[in-house]
Amino acid sequence: MSGDIVAAAKLIGAGLAMIGALGGGIGIGLSAHGAVQGIARNPDAAGAVQTNMILGIAFAEAVAIYCLVVALLILFVF
Repeated sequence: MSGDIVAAAKLIGAGLAMIGALGGGIGIGLSAHGAVQGIARNPDAAGAVQTNMILGIAFAEAVAIYCLVVALLILFVF
């Protein structure tokens, strides 16, 4: 009985840890959306806008990867 509760708690904890990946996905979408709008309004600034967009996507993706690592640690280590 107690083993089942621990297994259920691990699964719930891993699921809650992955909620942070939702924020990463939203951040990537907003970053790409803003960059496309900025380039459409001012094509001369495409290089600077694209560089900042790539950095923003990388940071947002890093947060999602950290969430995945925490979820995997909860599932397989504890």
